[in-house]
Amino acid sequence: MSNITKKALETALKKLMLQKPLDKITIRDITDECGISRMTFYYHFQDIYDLVEWICIEDATAALQGKKTCDTWQEGLAQVFEAVLENKPFVLNACRCISREQMENFLFKITYGLIRGVVDEKSAGAPVTEEQKAFIADFYKYSFVGLMLDWIKKGMHADYHDLVRNISLTAQGGVDNAIRNFSRA
Repeated sequence: MSNITKKALETALKKLMLQKPLDKITIRDITDECGISRMTFYYHFQDIYDLVEWICIEDATAALQGKKTCDTWQEGLAQVFEAVLENKPFVLNACRCISREQMENFLFKITYGLIRGVVDEKSAGAPVTEEQKAFIADFYKYSFVGLMLDWIKKGMHADYHDLVRNISLTAQGGVDNAIRNFSRA
Protein backbone atom coordinates (compact mmCIF):
# COMPACT_ATOMS: atom_id res chain seq x y z
CA MET A 1 0.00 0.00 0.00
CA SER A 2 2.83 2.39 0.85
CA ASN A 3 4.37 2.31 -2.63
CA ILE A 4 0.94 2.74 -4.23
CA THR A 5 0.40 5.88 -2.15
CA LYS A 6 3.84 7.23 -3.04
CA LYS A 7 3.17 6.61 -6.73
CA ALA A 8 -0.20 8.39 -6.44
CA LEU A 9 1.57 11.38 -4.87
CA GLU A 10 4.16 11.29 -7.66
CA THR A 11 1.47 11.26 -10.34
CA ALA A 12 -0.39 14.11 -8.66
CA LEU A 13 2.73 16.26 -8.33
CA LYS A 14 3.81 15.66 -11.93
CA LYS A 15 0.32 16.57 -13.15
CA LEU A 16 0.28 19.75 -11.07
CA MET A 17 3.76 20.71 -12.27
CA LEU A 18 2.41 20.80 -15.83
CA GLN A 19 0.04 23.53 -14.65
CA LYS A 20 2.15 25.68 -12.32
CA PRO A 21 5.64 26.09 -10.85
CA LEU A 22 6.74 23.77 -8.08
CA ASP A 23 7.08 26.63 -5.61
CA LYS A 24 3.39 27.47 -6.11
CA ILE A 25 2.19 23.92 -5.37
CA THR A 26 1.05 23.12 -1.85
CA ILE A 27 0.76 19.83 -0.08
CA ARG A 28 -2.99 20.42 -0.01
CA ASP A 29 -2.94 20.71 -3.85
CA ILE A 30 -1.16 17.35 -4.09
CA THR A 31 -3.34 15.54 -1.57
CA ASP A 32 -6.55 16.94 -3.08
CA GLU A 33 -5.39 15.82 -6.53
CA CYS A 34 -4.94 12.21 -5.44
CA GLY A 35 -7.66 12.08 -2.80
CA ILE A 36 -5.63 11.39 0.32
CA SER A 37 -5.23 13.24 3.61
CA ARG A 38 -2.40 15.62 4.43
CA MET A 39 -1.43 13.28 7.29
CA THR A 40 -0.98 10.47 4.78
CA PHE A 41 1.37 12.70 2.80
CA TYR A 42 3.41 13.42 5.94
CA TYR A 43 3.49 9.73 6.79
CA HIS A 44 5.55 9.22 3.61
CA PHE A 45 7.39 12.52 3.03
CA GLN A 46 8.67 15.43 5.11
CA ASP A 47 7.76 18.04 2.50
CA ILE A 48 7.30 18.56 -1.24
CA TYR A 49 11.06 18.62 -1.85
CA ASP A 50 11.38 15.23 -0.16
CA LEU A 51 8.75 13.95 -2.62
CA VAL A 52 10.68 15.50 -5.54
CA GLU A 53 13.86 13.79 -4.40
CA TRP A 54 12.07 10.46 -4.07
CA ILE A 55 10.64 10.84 -7.59
CA CYS A 56 14.05 11.63 -9.07
CA ILE A 57 15.71 8.70 -7.35
CA GLU A 58 12.89 6.29 -8.19
CA ASP A 59 12.85 7.26 -11.87
CA ALA A 60 16.62 6.98 -12.14
CA THR A 61 16.75 3.71 -10.23
CA ALA A 62 14.18 2.25 -12.61
CA ALA A 63 16.22 3.51 -15.57
CA LEU A 64 19.40 1.93 -14.18
CA GLN A 65 17.99 -1.53 -13.44
CA GLY A 66 20.89 -3.92 -13.97
CA LYS A 67 23.01 -1.35 -15.84
CA LYS A 68 25.84 -0.88 -13.34
CA THR A 69 28.51 -3.10 -14.87
CA CYS A 70 31.49 -2.45 -17.11
CA ASP A 71 29.57 -3.69 -20.12
CA THR A 72 26.33 -1.83 -19.44
CA TRP A 73 27.11 1.46 -17.67
CA GLN A 74 26.88 3.48 -20.89
CA GLU A 75 23.42 2.05 -21.50
CA GLY A 76 22.49 2.90 -17.90
CA LEU A 77 23.73 6.47 -18.33
CA ALA A 78 21.76 6.80 -21.58
CA GLN A 79 18.66 5.54 -19.78
CA VAL A 80 19.10 8.16 -17.05
CA PHE A 81 19.28 10.87 -19.75
CA GLU A 82 16.22 9.33 -21.42
CA ALA A 83 14.30 9.32 -18.11
CA VAL A 84 15.19 12.98 -17.57
CA LEU A 85 14.05 13.83 -21.10
CA GLU A 86 10.80 11.88 -20.70
CA ASN A 87 10.09 13.95 -17.59
CA LYS A 88 11.27 17.22 -19.15
CA PRO A 89 8.43 19.45 -17.82
CA PHE A 90 8.89 18.02 -14.32
CA VAL A 91 12.69 18.36 -14.43
CA LEU A 92 12.73 21.90 -15.85
CA ASN A 93 10.08 23.02 -13.36
CA ALA A 94 12.00 21.42 -10.48
CA CYS A 95 15.27 23.02 -11.65
CA ARG A 96 13.66 26.45 -11.60
CA CYS A 97 12.35 26.00 -8.08
CA ILE A 98 15.02 24.08 -6.21
CA SER A 99 18.64 25.02 -5.73
CA ARG A 100 21.38 23.72 -7.99
CA GLU A 101 22.83 22.06 -4.89
CA GLN A 102 19.63 20.07 -4.32
CA MET A 103 19.51 19.00 -7.97
CA GLU A 104 23.19 18.03 -7.84
CA ASN A 105 22.55 15.95 -4.73
CA PHE A 106 19.74 14.02 -6.46
CA LEU A 107 21.94 13.35 -9.46
CA PHE A 108 25.00 12.54 -7.34
CA LYS A 109 23.09 9.76 -5.55
CA ILE A 110 22.02 8.31 -8.88
CA THR A 111 25.33 8.48 -10.73
CA TYR A 112 27.50 7.43 -7.80
CA GLY A 113 25.80 4.04 -7.68
CA LEU A 114 26.22 3.60 -11.42
CA ILE A 115 29.91 4.43 -11.37
CA ARG A 116 30.68 2.66 -8.11
CA GLY A 117 29.36 -0.59 -9.58
CA VAL A 118 31.87 -0.28 -12.41
CA VAL A 119 34.72 0.65 -10.04
CA ASP A 120 33.96 -2.32 -7.77
CA GLU A 121 33.86 -4.69 -10.74
CA LYS A 122 37.08 -3.36 -12.25
CA SER A 123 38.95 -3.29 -8.94
CA ALA A 124 38.15 -6.87 -7.90
CA GLY A 125 41.38 -8.34 -6.61
CA ALA A 126 43.32 -5.07 -6.98
CA PRO A 127 45.11 -3.63 -3.95
CA VAL A 128 42.99 -0.49 -3.68
CA THR A 129 41.26 0.77 -0.56
CA GLU A 130 37.58 1.61 -0.14
CA GLU A 131 38.56 5.27 0.08
CA GLN A 132 40.39 5.05 -3.25
CA LYS A 133 37.41 3.34 -4.90
CA ALA A 134 35.13 6.05 -3.51
CA PHE A 135 37.47 8.74 -4.83
CA ILE A 136 37.43 7.27 -8.35
CA ALA A 137 33.63 7.02 -8.30
CA ASP A 138 33.35 10.58 -6.97
CA PHE A 139 35.70 11.87 -9.69
CA TYR A 140 33.49 10.50 -12.46
CA LYS A 141 30.28 11.34 -10.61
CA TYR A 142 31.13 15.04 -10.58
CA SER A 143 31.96 14.98 -14.27
CA PHE A 144 28.80 13.14 -15.32
CA VAL A 145 26.51 15.29 -13.18
CA GLY A 146 28.12 18.52 -14.39
CA LEU A 147 27.58 17.51 -18.01
CA MET A 148 23.98 16.45 -17.33
CA LEU A 149 23.18 19.71 -15.53
CA ASP A 150 24.63 21.70 -18.44
CA TRP A 151 22.44 19.70 -20.84
CA ILE A 152 19.37 20.35 -18.67
CA LYS A 153 20.24 24.05 -18.31
CA LYS A 154 20.44 24.35 -22.11
CA GLY A 155 16.90 22.99 -22.40
CA MET A 156 17.76 19.35 -23.24
CA HIS A 157 17.87 20.15 -26.96
CA ALA A 158 21.14 18.38 -27.77
CA ASP A 159 20.92 14.69 -28.61
CA TYR A 160 21.78 12.93 -25.36
CA HIS A 161 23.04 9.91 -27.32
CA ASP A 162 25.90 12.07 -28.61
CA LEU A 163 26.65 13.25 -25.09
CA VAL A 164 26.67 9.70 -23.71
CA ARG A 165 28.94 8.59 -26.57
CA ASN A 166 31.35 11.45 -25.85
CA ILE A 167 31.33 10.67 -22.13
CA SER A 168 32.00 7.02 -22.91
CA LEU A 169 34.88 7.86 -25.24
CA THR A 170 36.39 10.26 -22.71
CA ALA A 171 36.06 7.82 -19.81
CA GLN A 172 37.19 4.76 -21.79
CA GLY A 173 40.01 3.10 -19.87
CA GLY A 174 39.96 5.82 -17.22
CA VAL A 175 38.69 3.67 -14.36
CA ASP A 176 41.17 0.91 -15.21
CA ASN A 177 43.98 3.44 -15.36
CA ALA A 178 42.97 5.02 -12.03
CA ILE A 179 42.85 1.62 -10.32
CA ARG A 180 46.23 0.72 -11.80
CA ASN A 181 47.71 4.04 -10.64
CA PHE A 182 46.31 3.67 -7.11
CA SER A 183 47.64 0.09 -7.00
CA ARG A 184 51.16 1.36 -7.71
CA ALA A 185 51.03 4.31 -5.30
